[in-house]
Amino acid sequence: MIEHNRQDNLEGRDRDTIVSTGMDFSEKERSGSFLQQDSGLMFARSLSDGLEIMEIKEALEKDPEAAGYFGANFRSTGRDFDRETEGGYFIRVKRGHTIEFPVQACLFLKQQGFRQKVHNLIVVEEGAKAYIITGCSASHSASEGMHMGISEFFVHNGAYLNFTMIHSWQESVSVKPVSIASVGEEAVFISNYVCLKPVRDITMYPTALLHGRKARTSFNSIILSHPGSLQDVGSRVALQAEETQAEIISRAVSLGGKVVARGHIKAAARNVKGHLECRGLILPEQGSIYAIPEMETDYRDVDLSHEAAIGRINKDEIEYLRCRGLSPREAQSLIVRGFMDVGVLGLPDKLKAEIEELENSTLKAGL
Repeated sequence: MIEHNRQDNLEGRDRDTIVSTGMDFSEKERSGSFLQQDSGLMFARSLSDGLEIMEIKEALEKDPEAAGYFGANFRSTGRDFDRETEGGYFIRVKRGHTIEFPVQACLFLKQQGFRQKVHNLIVVEEGAKAYIITGCSASHSASEGMHMGISEFFVHNGAYLNFTMIHSWQESVSVKPVSIASVGEEAVFISNYVCLKPVRDITMYPTALLHGRKARTSFNSIILSHPGSLQDVGSRVALQAEETQAEIISRAVSLGGKVVARGHIKAAARNVKGHLECRGLILPEQGSIYAIPEMETDYRDVDLSHEAAIGRINKDEIEYLRCRGLSPREAQSLIVRGFMDVGVLGLPDKLKAEIEELENSTLKAGL
């Protein structure tokens, strides 16, 4: 077990902000925790056999295997990455272990104007299974901040990883995550993204490489875009082995902000399946949503499909709910909550209930 603990130094308001990203400081139903503030480690601990969680610097210094993973996904695709980073986490689930409770991690901005640049490594070894919930957030004092997170995922043969990222930023923060996942034979990688709070701009286009036969991946996003926000969020999947499958599902609601929902599935092998789905809902007149699906194939015997639908709340639905005693605001909130169904995230009941609670509290305050 590796443990560092400076969480008592957190201010009450900052603790509340961090909790809004899914962090449970009691750890009653968590298997491990990691918290970084700006570039400094606040807290890291594993509470489960078969789980390692520590600062990336410590892992690279002590573990040759961790050093071997560092940058490997970028090298395999010929892409460069920023090596000038400070901090980030290393999470490894050992071969054959099933982690009962979710692992939690949070990257937090505190200083005004701070530029947080981290590199994360997540390794799920052969036959292992884990849920990870990671939050990124900013203190009310962290105006004009920037976050860049480089994340590499290695989901080995027969492994399962459900990774849920919750963003809870401030109106003046810019965010630019970059991630690549490598998915082995008969492995499953599910990547969920939830952003419900205002932010200046987010640009992210995570990539999954399905190089093992019968590998599967699913990218799911739920976005609430506030006035003044730009969220350019997409997902890219390369189906590199036969019988691989991919699904990209996006749910976006604009309260006046701009959303660009991208998706790209490339069939680079025979007998593969991929599906893109984007649904958008615009409430005020000034909001905007752009759906940009891309499908690409090198072969004929593949199954790729996409669908997109963008619109406004049906007035008949509002009137129907008003006739049953709801106010116009309550009716609108109920429709939006149904539209942003967290059931698409594929979470266990407990974690699903936590995210639903965060969603409901945000919608009550924002609509």
